[in-house]
Amino acid sequence: MDKEMDTIILGGHEIKISDRREIFLTGIKKISSFDNEEFLLESNMGIILIKGSGLEILRLDTHDGNVKIKGKINSFTYLDGDKKEDKESFFNKLFK
Repeated sequence: MDKEMDTIILGGHEIKISDRREIFLTGIKKISSFDNEEFLLESNMGIILIKGSGLEILRLDTHDGNVKIKGKINSFTYLDGDKKEDKESFFNKLFK
């Protein structure tokens, strides 16, 4: 007897940018701050910083973690604070 297995995807994260005018993100846990020039988001894969001009939220689905933003997108960056701390602790250990 065959049993169907349910598939559970944890930590899914996807980004789609269209013509630097719209960005669609999945796997968003929280929007930490935003204004018309900068969005700071917490995703399943780390902190994201989006910079641009005329930025505004088109769609926000807090249940599924989907966000759609429109405006001119100038940069998209993952902020990896943990890696920076690892480097500092490595050098601190080296020079003790």
